[in-house]
Amino acid sequence: MDPINAATHTDPYPYYASLRAQGGLVFHQELKLWVASSARVVCAVLAHADCRVRPAQEPVPKAIAGGMAGKVFGQLMRMNDGERQRCPRSAIEPALELINKAEVRALVAARLINVDADGLYKAMFRGPVCVVAALLGFTPAQGRAISALTADFVACLSPLSNDLQLAAAHAAAEQLRGYFIELLAEADSALLTEIQRRFEGDEEALIANLIGLCSQTYEATAGLIGNALVALKSRPDLREASMEAVLAEVQRFDPSVQNTRRFVAQSCEIDGVRVEAGDVILLLLASANRDPALNEHPDQFLPDRPNRRSFSFGSGRHQCPGQILAMEIASATVREILDHGVNLERLAWHYRPSLNGRMPMFSFVGD
Repeated sequence: MDPINAATHTDPYPYYASLRAQGGLVFHQELKLWVASSARVVCAVLAHADCRVRPAQEPVPKAIAGGMAGKVFGQLMRMNDGERQRCPRSAIEPALELINKAEVRALVAARLINVDADGLYKAMFRGPVCVVAALLGFTPAQGRAISALTADFVACLSPLSNDLQLAAAHAAAEQLRGYFIELLAEADSALLTEIQRRFEGDEEALIANLIGLCSQTYEATAGLIGNALVALKSRPDLREASMEAVLAEVQRFDPSVQNTRRFVAQSCEIDGVRVEAGDVILLLLASANRDPALNEHPDQFLPDRPNRRSFSFGSGRHQCPGQILAMEIASATVREILDHGVNLERLAWHYRPSLNGRMPMFSFVGD
């Protein structure tokens, strides 16, 4: 196991503990990057002005730089620092904090959920994007199209994608852009109206970040839902508990985003260690969540945990603005799946290939 493939290992948490025991920030010779595993160092890196979300010499990955997916990528607030990050965030984050939770639950409940493997896949990966699309003002039919296109678009965010997947991502970006151009021309949803009211950039930047809202919803929320089902399989006593409380602990205990990266813009010192310009730091968010210095009894699953602290949605200037929405969609979806009578005892799973995500793909024993 190494710090990257740990994300999709059956149980990476003992390995993460061994990394923390080596020190908060160590250099991994095989991967040629620094590994931050403790809560203290992860917090320091996330807050450091010289630790950027993209390398200065490659703001957009070379594999997608020439197409529409690259144009969208280059304008995403999560992939930028400074003003290009602050401008869209200052519009989108406050609007998302005003989301009506009852409306979210109603949109989740309105979706057809089948409790076979295909039904769970759609509930995890397609349903959340359909909910976001509806909140933005798309019709149900348009929402299904947006969800399918988002599934293609997210391939541009992964280094594991092949040429065919990247070509599909460029095509999806073009189509998503067209959908949002039409939507902005006749916006009548409370969420989109509030975002537009606050947004100070140009329309292309707004469209890119609305696509980004869908793409961030796609995998991260899917992993949150899936990891909650994994937790509930082994803890039958929690199936009648508050799903909000269960999901709050799932996102700390077994997060869908296991790691993220930062790129050192200029030489600096972090936690007493000198890092050089051009260095890459892999932040093990899932390891930091299990650091005893951050949470007492970190390896226990406690839905009623007091003073819960977590890096799963980031921290500081790049903290995920959609945390409240993602948690509400995930908790409502898990409750719907349980209420539809899914047989958790028959669940089997493997983890979707990823360099940083932990997303179970389910099957049923005996099918």
